[in-house]
Amino acid sequence: MEDLSPKPGDLEQIETASRDEISALQLERMKWSLRHAYDNVPFYKNSFDKAGLHPDDLKSLSDLAKFPFTAKTDLRDNYPFGMFAVPRGDVQRIHASSGTTGQPTVVGYTAHDLDVWATVVARSLRAAGLRAGDLLHNAYGYGLFTGGLGIHLGADKLGLSTVPISGGMTPRQVRLIEDFQATGITVTPSYALSILDEYAAQGLDPRKSPLKVGIFGAEPWTNAMRREIEEAFDMHAVDIYGLSEVMGPGVANECVETKDGLHVWEDHFYPEIIDPQTGEVLPDGELGELVFTSLTKEAFPIIRYRTRDLTRLLPGTARTMRRMEKVTGRSDDMIILRGVNVFPTQIEEVLMQVRDLAPHFQIELHRKGRMDAMRVLCEACEGVGPSARDAAARDMGHRVKQTIGVSVEIHVSDPGGVARSQGKAVRIIDNRSKGD
Repeated sequence: MEDLSPKPGDLEQIETASRDEISALQLERMKWSLRHAYDNVPFYKNSFDKAGLHPDDLKSLSDLAKFPFTAKTDLRDNYPFGMFAVPRGDVQRIHASSGTTGQPTVVGYTAHDLDVWATVVARSLRAAGLRAGDLLHNAYGYGLFTGGLGIHLGADKLGLSTVPISGGMTPRQVRLIEDFQATGITVTPSYALSILDEYAAQGLDPRKSPLKVGIFGAEPWTNAMRREIEEAFDMHAVDIYGLSEVMGPGVANECVETKDGLHVWEDHFYPEIIDPQTGEVLPDGELGELVFTSLTKEAFPIIRYRTRDLTRLLPGTARTMRRMEKVTGRSDDMIILRGVNVFPTQIEEVLMQVRDLAPHFQIELHRKGRMDAMRVLCEACEGVGPSARDAAARDMGHRVKQTIGVSVEIHVSDPGGVARSQGKAVRIIDNRSKGD
């Protein structure tokens, strides 16, 4: 793979600022953000008042722990514009969640917010190894989802040539990557596997593709998946993190020269790790739930937002800003099976170790008598016969039992038998209400 490390002068000054400088900037901006939210969003005024707190009570960064959390239900309860801190006419862009699991969550951006968003996404793309003049194949969805348009903002800011292809029509994805000679691709890791399958279907060698770097986000993925993608395409694969409630893509990103966790752009987003059960703030290095407070957002300030993503905070390396470890899963996606906590990423880690099985899977939960049971739906690689499939299924089941501690059924289908994703992967199918 090509060396895409930054050259002298590539970094912004804030990326190599001292921790004291970063902390001083954060405190100044946090005081403004709390005051802005309190003065302009009734929800925050009521929340702070109920807790007996005022923005002026923030004297140090550690004082933030006294303030109440914000949850997704709070955003839904204030649908559509109740969380906006500026007049609706000052909101230049509106995005929203799909609302498939309830009332959509709506977020807004002023012109200043869009400029900040463009800046942090451009910083992320540059950290991933892209430079002005590179051609970016943007396969994130365009529309109310923040992925496609958020990446596009930063690509424009960085000076990339962007192909706004969005998701779907996988044969055309491959054709345009090859015809346009894309340098980079932004896409969910699960859909990257679908693109990889299409390369094989078209008889093309993905290692000869023009891609130098893939920037993957919107769903948890493992380092085992990284190795699979990097080897298949002979390109770098880095992680990007974001969520619409905090900004969108570009809240944090891995640096291509280290790939050792995602540097949080702490000049705009203040991270905390808490115990998901007690809400207690945990020290850096401890695994827990990620919480964010925005420091510069005008239209939609967010104070101590519980992301439900599980990770830990680590010291900076390639940048002085702290890193977050790759997300291991979501606290609300955790499966408790016969008293054992199971995350889809654990199943993916095991699957990637089993020869003859492709890296596509879903987890089906069902009832077996009075007990919950898990079935892992996966598929064989091309050319793998029945006896080898049976052996792979036994191997997979044994590895899950040994590493995770639960017994599961392994169902191996023909190649292509597992449903493909053109966006975020659907990893869990819950059929427990149906029984066996």
